[in-house]
Amino acid sequence: MIERLSGIILDKWTNSICLDVNGLGYEVEVPTNIIQDLPEIGEKIVLYTHLLIREDAHILFGFNNTKERTFFRLLMKINGVGARTSLSILSNMTIDELISVITNQNSSALTKIPGIGQKTAERLILEMKDKIKSTCTDNISVYGKKSDIIEALVSLGYSSREVLPIMNLISNNLNIQDAIKQALKLLNARK
Repeated sequence: MIERLSGIILDKWTNSICLDVNGLGYEVEVPTNIIQDLPEIGEKIVLYTHLLIREDAHILFGFNNTKERTFFRLLMKINGVGARTSLSILSNMTIDELISVITNQNSSALTKIPGIGQKTAERLILEMKDKIKSTCTDNISVYGKKSDIIEALVSLGYSSREVLPIMNLISNNLNIQDAIKQALKLLNARK
């Protein structure tokens, strides 16, 4: 399994990128909503990946953080929801929006996503309810801290486009003050 890739963006397409990792170009499919947030071609990026191996293809899916990848994997386990539909869901809504849709049992929001009918939406809500409770409570403090760090860096004048790619490089064991210092060092090293 390929856990993550760190490399330089060689090209961007509608729903995938070409990532140069030490001279080897990987095509990585990513949710379309993060394509616009990725750094420019020629910039370095880290993606957390899921490798899908089928008889006719090996497909790499890339995500900004492990939370997105975890939700992608949870969605894929639902009957009738494969990798493409999972990617489509994450392309059309954020993790927070998805959690809200599931907890509020709003199947109509899911049926607006291409490839999801009423039955699939209802099954998704039913099967994901318990899964998101355990996933979210395990990670809530880490993600709350990271959003505080992002907010602090943006208030210092950095754009979210600069800040988001380095968030995965910051240790979860640091307190907020030390994490901000580490983030500033990483941001200054990129200039």
